[in-house]
Amino acid sequence: MDIEKKEILIMSPQRMQTAGVFALAMLGVFLLVLTISSLKQYHYIGSGVAASNTITVSGDGEVFAVPDTATFSVTIQEEAKEVKAAQDVATKKGNGIKAYLKSQGIDEKDIQTTDYSLYPQYDYTNGVCTQGYCQPGKQTLRGFQVSETLTVKVRDTQKAGELLAGVGSKGASSVSGLNFTIDDQDALDAEARDKAIAKAKEKADALADALGVNIVRVVGFSENGGDGRMYLAKTMEYGMGGADASAVPAPQIAVGQNKISSNVTITYEIR
Repeated sequence: MDIEKKEILIMSPQRMQTAGVFALAMLGVFLLVLTISSLKQYHYIGSGVAASNTITVSGDGEVFAVPDTATFSVTIQEEAKEVKAAQDVATKKGNGIKAYLKSQGIDEKDIQTTDYSLYPQYDYTNGVCTQGYCQPGKQTLRGFQVSETLTVKVRDTQKAGELLAGVGSKGASSVSGLNFTIDDQDALDAEARDKAIAKAKEKADALADALGVNIVRVVGFSENGGDGRMYLAKTMEYGMGGADASAVPAPQIAVGQNKISSNVTITYEIR
């Protein structure tokens, strides 16, 4: 009996160590399960308890600014019996217009070929009709037409009218699509948005006072508009007809103002 008690006393420290390790392991498993269970409550970072009481208001903001950039398109069209002949004339005129624009301070990166096309041109003859029967019509190849369109960006709007007249004197067939824009509009977009948000906040505060509640936080936001630009100087088109410089006086171009607008909708939680 004494021998058995001695053996038990000798073994008990090992058993105690094993029991301690097992308890620590179980504690670790418990903490891991608890952590995972807590994370499952959140579908994404920043989510929380959905607001049950809310108010939604909207606001708009507008900013007016004078455009600092003009863009327009120049088209050269030439027709000849042979493809090469049409291309040669169109290329000569196109290169002359590009050289003129560069001489007027337009950077090469602001001159872009946006279309180049070549099409056959036909003459159509109706067939002769006799006794109620009309012979089939006939088409005859007249030649080929080459068309090249350049888009030009002018960073000095004061020179827009002069350039419109100048490209006409260099053989442009037509000039179209005159538009005025603001080259860097991000700051103006932000200013219009800030005005819209301020107006929406003002509405929310007034509504909360009327309802006798407190605003807790923003739970929803959306913006429409943003790029709502109004061009007060609209598209123009000129048929040049190969006129020389003296016959095409520089038009007086009205730059006007652009309107940048923003419309926002904000949802607030109330309590």
